Amino acid sequence: MDSRRRARIIAASLCVALAAAPALAATGDDTAAEGCAAGSAARSFTERLSAAYETHLGWNGADPAEPAPRVAGGAEVPVSNPPWPYATWNIGGTNAIGVENLYASAVMDALYCGRGGRALKDSRFTVYGWLEAGGNLSTSHTRYNYATGSGGNAPAAYSFQPNTVQLDQFAVYLERTPDVVQRDHFDWGGRLTLLYGADYKYTFSNGVFSNQYLDRARPYGFDPVMYYLDFWFPKVAQGMNVRVGRYISIPDIEAQLAPNNISYSHSLLYTFDPYTEHGVVATVKLDRHWQVQAQLNAGNDIGPWVKSERRLTPAACVMWTSESGRDALYPCMNGLNDSRWRWDNVQHAVLTWYHKFDARWHMDTEIYYLWQSDTPNVNNAAGLARLARTYDYVTYGAPGGAHCEPALASCYSYAYAAVNYINYTFGPRDIATFRTDYLNDARGQRTGYRSRYYEVDLSYTHWLGDVIELRPELRFEHAREAPAYDNPAASPGAGRHSQFMVAADAIVHF
Repeated sequence: MDSRRRARIIAASLCVALAAAPALAATGDDTAAEGCAAGSAARSFTERLSAAYETHLGWNGADPAEPAPRVAGGAEVPVSNPPWPYATWNIGGTNAIGVENLYASAVMDALYCGRGGRALKDSRFTVYGWLEAGGNLSTSHTRYNYATGSGGNAPAAYSFQPNTVQLDQFAVYLERTPDVVQRDHFDWGGRLTLLYGADYKYTFSNGVFSNQYLDRARPYGFDPVMYYLDFWFPKVAQGMNVRVGRYISIPDIEAQLAPNNISYSHSLLYTFDPYTEHGVVATVKLDRHWQVQAQLNAGNDIGPWVKSERRLTPAACVMWTSESGRDALYPCMNGLNDSRWRWDNVQHAVLTWYHKFDARWHMDTEIYYLWQSDTPNVNNAAGLARLARTYDYVTYGAPGGAHCEPALASCYSYAYAAVNYINYTFGPRDIATFRTDYLNDARGQRTGYRSRYYEVDLSYTHWLGDVIELRPELRFEHAREAPAYDNPAASPGAGRHSQFMVAADAIVHF
């Protein structure tokens, strides 16, 4: 399937989804949803939207913006959203089972309070999104080099261009969430996520509008980050959700989508593991303590129609939650195949631990080990020739080779990493987090430099109501063995070992 045909299919899907809300509102039911002001259905959409934003901006946390999530099994909801980007401990590839996942937003409130609002809310269809802009001041000064994958603030992410302001994300979600609280009947859902901005550099998959980056190195681009269907089978154990399509890689504390991340920037650990996958993942809740997941996908960050790169890849995860809900352990083997070098074909063993100390303090910790076999050696003529031959259709951003002994044409490449977040809640609209991060890119295949990296980050988030987030941060990082920062040529001695950055973003939800 060529890119033009895929574009037409996605555009058609968008048109259908955008038409869903007006179609539902035209059912002949003039009734607004419960909780709307009397006579709201007679007001224009603009008036209702203005009133909704006034309400959301006036929220101070004294009264919940929405009812507390319902959790099957009786364990407490560990934190609240807002101010945190999650309310339950993160589990990928599924809606949180046993929790009401219907998203609340100013746009949806305006639609719910119009004609057909009650029917629209009952349908569980939603349209929402955000606009995120950010900037940074950095001790690095060179521009990022798309051909070498270095320079500027890299390998820091996502603010790879130093001393600039940029549009990071403009995102639109078209979604229907299945009701995974009830256990009486089958239900279904799905999501289409459309993203435009500088951050597409980190989300795109080879074969999915990837020519924007690989052929043209566009600073801003479009990516349909997620397009999937969910199928809820309530009678399997305590419920099973099956997701089919393109979805975010299962594990990780962090996420590509700005409101789902604790801070503006991302850890080095997160920057260099898989982003999205095309496949199917089944999540089964066995009881209040245990959930299991099984997955089959076409490979990391690969469109399944790219025959030369796709590989059928199984994956599996287990999540254990304590009796109180204050602890969760989430080990995953996020992909295991022949491990031979190809487009982001890392084998990814990962463990995440969440722990809540008390009402104000909690902690998120993740460790992983990544590896690939038969990785071409950039210090060997045959290895370099293989790199160029394999990705001769790519101008920018092809997978890197490894730094091996010069006599070898290829070698085993690996990296391991750990990140820890210490999180503090000041109140319903203010939080802070201190991140410590370590990455050992032992063969330089992930960052381009064979080095150990250390990073610390102090971030603060303040909410204006529950619709605008302001996230300033201070970040320092150091590459022990290589001048990895401010090095556009990836040359020995050309860059710096350390980097300091002041950064901030603003997210406006709609």
